[in-house]
Amino acid sequence: QVQLVESGGGLVQAGGSLRLSCAASGRTFSSHAMGWFRQAPGKEREFVARISRSGGTTYYADSVKGRFTISRDNAKNTVYLQMNSLKSEDTAVYYCAADPRIAIGSTYRNPPQYAYWGQGTQVTVSS
Repeated sequence: QVQLVESGGGLVQAGGSLRLSCAASGRTFSSHAMGWFRQAPGKEREFVARISRSGGTTYYADSVKGRFTISRDNAKNTVYLQMNSLKSEDTAVYYCAADPRIAIGSTYRNPPQYAYWGQGTQVTVSS
């Protein structure tokens, strides 16, 4: 079983930055691709970013490309989401997720692809 705990959320002004962290339990962290999703009030959970097991491959939603960076430190069992140039529309609960399977095609964008989820951390961007 993989347990994920997000941290780093908070309130920030538009144009500011935040770095989210997701700490994972277990010794199999490096066997999981990791993703970040977010969910705003009244909306469905949406894909934000994904990073491969080794960290060599990343994917981003178009809405965050050039502003957000996903990274991981397998030695620390931690994945990060650096968020720069934040906008009010980035306001959401951000979730970390782990994927122990091989993603086919664009399935990495879909929540059902991920087996484990954190509790979420609130990010609020004021304009």
